Amino acid sequence: MVIRPLKVSDVMTHGVVTISPDTSLSECAKLLIKRRIGSLILTDNNKIRGVLTKRDLVWVLTKKSVKDLSSIKAKDVASRKVKTIRPTMELTKAISRMKKSGYKRLPVVYKGKVVGILTTSDIIKVEPSLQQSVSDLMRIEEESAKLKRREALAEGSNHSMMEGVCEECGNHDFLYHVDGMMICEGCKDSM
Repeated sequence: MVIRPLKVSDVMTHGVVTISPDTSLSECAKLLIKRRIGSLILTDNNKIRGVLTKRDLVWVLTKKSVKDLSSIKAKDVASRKVKTIRPTMELTKAISRMKKSGYKRLPVVYKGKVVGILTTSDIIKVEPSLQQSVSDLMRIEEESAKLKRREALAEGSNHSMMEGVCEECGNHDFLYHVDGMMICEGCKDSM
């Protein structure tokens, strides 16, 4: 008997929730709560335009009032830099892609359409022994990137860099002053 390696399609969450980029954050919050999910995929004409997470909503709430959620659109807050995977990809390769990108959720795309999402929770549910590996992968990538930025800062190669909360994505990281905003490296690269 031959056992094939696990594929993304064996583990992913089917029935991913997609929304229009113009959906209000109050609608997004209701969807996240009602469906008991951690993220929404923004799509326009079957193309992924971003990913909105609960964390993104919490970040907005630190800057705005609850009343403002109905006037702010998902596209104004969602991460625009999105990595995707195929359902036929081996799970080990998907975990590696998560490690490289630093994302805990990867939309699964087949023939140009979103067919699911792979999360670290999906991986751990199917193979609990991978919990430590997934945690280690995320921590290693985060620490490696932080170390590189600290070294650059210590060398004095970028005096405009400081540590804090990114005004674009809400992540705590080293920040750059760009167009009057303090943003992280990921948001800077996506501009």
